[in-house]
Amino acid sequence: MAEVEHGVEGELVFHPMDQFIVKPLFGDGPVHWYTPTNVTLWMAITVAAIFFMMVIGTRGRAVIPSRAQSIAELAYGFIHKMVEDVAGKDGLKFFPYIFTLFMFIVFSNFLGLLPRAFTTTSHIAVTGVLALLVFVTVTVVGFVKNGAGFLGLFWVQSAPLALRPVLALIEVISYFVRPVSHSIRLAGNMMAGHAVMKVFAAFAPLILFSGVGIAVTPLSIVAITAMYGLEVLVAFIQAYVFTILTCVYLKDALHPAH
Repeated sequence: MAEVEHGVEGELVFHPMDQFIVKPLFGDGPVHWYTPTNVTLWMAITVAAIFFMMVIGTRGRAVIPSRAQSIAELAYGFIHKMVEDVAGKDGLKFFPYIFTLFMFIVFSNFLGLLPRAFTTTSHIAVTGVLALLVFVTVTVVGFVKNGAGFLGLFWVQSAPLALRPVLALIEVISYFVRPVSHSIRLAGNMMAGHAVMKVFAAFAPLILFSGVGIAVTPLSIVAITAMYGLEVLVAFIQAYVFTILTCVYLKDALHPAH
């Protein structure tokens, strides 16, 4: 729930953005690169949850799968088909990397919906690293596989010759903006949804402090429920969008010609 307190004049004060503050797990000192924080804790929980589902949950390899095995098989088949459809069969060699990205993001998003949890994908530091790794990977793959031919990605052969230099400049700028848009899209959506839920949650206790709360509190509960349902959908959609864009960028690296 949102952190709520009484102001100096009795008004209700809440801080919906406090949920995104990075805090050390032990003590109240400064946060260094090596300091265990709430972010690293929930990233570790995410990795552990993925391990238990994908390794422990499927270790039986039953003909009639358990729930965990069914979810694992559905996720595997879903991402495998996505990579093959978007990047082609030669993109399947990168399936383990893309599947790992999807599982980490989708588990981080869903775990962030638990009470008192920390949504690691709401931080640009996390999503930025993921997006930068994708950018570096596809760029290296593009040059390794195609050599100088990878630069054909920026040269639009179908355009009139006079426009090609202008379009090439636009393509270069848009290419280097990819990691920015790739990371901000995910972090922004996760942060916005959680902040809105905290704002609605802050109005729920009003029934304890004022007469108007009799009307406001039920409405806030309905709004929280609706937002939570929307956030469940957004948690999956944002993982899907991040992953399919990764496949699109990989396709450009493997087949750069316009």
